[in-house]
Amino acid sequence: MSDNQIYKIVFLSQDEVYEIYAKHVFQGDLYGFVVAEDFVFGENSSIVIDPSEEKLKAEFAGVKRSFIPMHEIMRIDQVERRGTAKIVPLAKNAGSSGKVSKLYTPEKT
Repeated sequence: MSDNQIYKIVFLSQDEVYEIYAKHVFQGDLYGFVVAEDFVFGENSSIVIDPSEEKLKAEFAGVKRSFIPMHEIMRIDQVERRGTAKIVPLAKNAGSSGKVSKLYTPEKT
């Protein structure tokens, strides 16, 4: 595996769509989870700051490895270069203007 490979992982978390970038993605020992390691974010020296990416950077600060449930993953792509990590609100119903809709929602008791 080459060191310059980057993976874009798009998944659902708490009614939001997360798009993150990581250097390593694999199926972990915990059944039903995909592991993402070595997160890649923008440079700190950048003059323009993206608040969405800063929120993700703060949320994943100090995280060595993240276990993402398989049923929440929408897509994993191997990309040539990192894009902008972001969080997008999930569309609440089919008639809304959002482009993403959740397929399965467990019943809350």
